[in-house]
Amino acid sequence: MAFPKRFSNLPDYAFPRLRKLLDAYPPGGETISMTIGEPRHPIPDFVAPIMAASIQDFAIYPANDGTPELLGAISGWINRRFGVTLAQDQLMVLNGTREGLYNACIALCPETKHGKQPIVLMPNPFYQVYAVAAVTVGAEPLYVPATAATGFLPDYASLPPEVLDRVTIAYICSPANPQGAVASAGYWKILLALAEKHDFTIFADECYSEIWRNTAPTGILDVAHATGADPERVFSFHSLSKRSNLPGLRSGFVAGGANGIAQIRKLRSFAGAPLPLPIQKVSQAAWEDDTHVAASLALYHAKFDAADAVFAGHQGIKTPEGGFFLWLPVEDGEQAALKAWRETGVRVLPGAYLSRDANGENPGKNYIRVALVAPKEEMQRGLIQLRDCLYG
Repeated sequence: MAFPKRFSNLPDYAFPRLRKLLDAYPPGGETISMTIGEPRHPIPDFVAPIMAASIQDFAIYPANDGTPELLGAISGWINRRFGVTLAQDQLMVLNGTREGLYNACIALCPETKHGKQPIVLMPNPFYQVYAVAAVTVGAEPLYVPATAATGFLPDYASLPPEVLDRVTIAYICSPANPQGAVASAGYWKILLALAEKHDFTIFADECYSEIWRNTAPTGILDVAHATGADPERVFSFHSLSKRSNLPGLRSGFVAGGANGIAQIRKLRSFAGAPLPLPIQKVSQAAWEDDTHVAASLALYHAKFDAADAVFAGHQGIKTPEGGFFLWLPVEDGEQAALKAWRETGVRVLPGAYLSRDANGENPGKNYIRVALVAPKEEMQRGLIQLRDCLYG
């Protein structure tokens, strides 16, 4: 049987690659997994009672776009967090951000631009769904380095005008996965002006926006509103996975221009799966409540402090501005991950598995990604073992 060739140049997903690398060897000690960004803080107390009270609603087909109550809760949170008021037709409920980041590209990317194959921009390293979405729609994925030299955010403005004129969508993650860099208001303004000049759309993946070290990250919605940007140029993606420690709920949203949201909703009505009503009711309560978010953030701050203490004096290692990953420099990420596993039992992800070779270089090759999601004491043990194993 023949299979489509459009995905043949994509590498295997990061975690199957990691299993191939490590699982042939026994761990060198107690297994401590620091690979997957799966929050392990307590889920909010209200989840179980709401789910139990609405269990019969699994017998009902749910609203495709989100119930008015859930959309209202999301709109209220956007207003509290970013100072922007959005109508419900500017919102779409998602099965987590991955679904939205993929399907929005299908819904909004044109087949050609100026008679040429479109380009979809993405940072390198990047969340793998960006590349798969670009390939699915027949666009050329362009991997733009997000390295220490660029503040770990992609410098899209440095691309040649003839390249930018082919761009239809630019993905950007802030706080960045995996590096933790946060886009400033100035960065967003430059990107918005670039999108206007070269006529492309920004997909802002902001699912880590509620996990930060010193200052709550500026979002693209408030900068776009303040600068009077065309709402159809901006689509912002958020999730309850990280904010509310509910990765298994698979609940998020996209906010943007009403015309674009209508296209995304139309695609969902044919090819998507709406969130079940009990999940929508839990999601509504989560977006309405900020107390549990503050409590979770306090736990992350304690973890950041512990990580600082473990790596004190080690140049080039620091906790992130946002998100919950350490992006640790090593000589070779695969070799470091294998050494850590075989000698300590600590499991980390090679940075190259989140990157693509571009111009003969892989910007993630000399890093490992370490997730700070385990309970603090377990996390500390893992970090100490990594430090002693990899940094002497």
